[in-house]
Amino acid sequence: MKKRIVLALGGNALQKNGEVTAEAQKRVANIVGSVVADLADRYEVVVAHGNGPQVGNILIHEEQASTDKAPAMPLETAVAMSQGQIGYWLTQAIHNAFAKKGMHRKVATIISQVVVDVNDPAFRNPTKPIGQFYNEKQAKALAKVNHWTVKEDSGRGWRRVVASPKPIDIVEKRTIRELVKDGVIVIAAGGGGIPVYRTKVLKRLKGIDAVIDKDFAAERLAEEVKANIFVSVTAVPNAYINFGKPNAKPIHKVNTKEITKYINDGCFKAGSMLPKIEATTTFAKKGGIGIITDIDHLREALTGKAGTIISK
Repeated sequence: MKKRIVLALGGNALQKNGEVTAEAQKRVANIVGSVVADLADRYEVVVAHGNGPQVGNILIHEEQASTDKAPAMPLETAVAMSQGQIGYWLTQAIHNAFAKKGMHRKVATIISQVVVDVNDPAFRNPTKPIGQFYNEKQAKALAKVNHWTVKEDSGRGWRRVVASPKPIDIVEKRTIRELVKDGVIVIAAGGGGIPVYRTKVLKRLKGIDAVIDKDFAAERLAEEVKANIFVSVTAVPNAYINFGKPNAKPIHKVNTKEITKYINDGCFKAGSMLPKIEATTTFAKKGGIGIITDIDHLREALTGKAGTIISK
């Protein structure tokens, strides 16, 4: 039987040299499509992806074009829009990669809702910057009108910040499992998923403005589909201890005890490599194999010859 693999692509993985046009991002998606088509000979493949640059652009368009008759869509709806957009690019790229081989495989994007806890501490201290930059006066005026939280962002200006709560559940998990079982290559939990919560009384789903980390959501997806391998595909071939410092050192094969010590020692940057390390380590602790690498070294990493490989 084929092993099952979940690939978590960073939102920046679809942008090369900062190009943001749809055609430029489609060209990069074609590379991903070819990789997935090759992997499908040996693995059952599920794809998750980030959406940071894409949802940021959607929000800028929404905010700048907003009128009383056509008001801007809320963040959770913008996340859904980005799932459809990126899912379309990837679905088409994977389909075309198989067509080039003279083959056909079933591919589907599932618009995915991910449940969060409204009492998550992240909602009391929003930290995730989204959307465009403003000067201080503009930002505070918009915050008052729109009930936003705004903060200064690294000397570059003021931005809206939102909560980044941890994922609890994936609403469409049963559908995703059935599709994977039926041999479909599934794209799901895009952008960390559309953040939703369940109401106390009727347990109804409601959207909430937040951004869920794509690696944590993808790890949850990997658990739900009973994957054997979870790969966080990023911009570098390996995770590094003390990245960017003179004493930087690549991590190759490591167990969960060793990597947890590195985490506790503060060797990884929060908001950058740390969530990838935490997500792959969580997956490895539950018996799977966690991998961090870039798209160019993915095939080698899956044979143990490249990347950062985390096992129990």
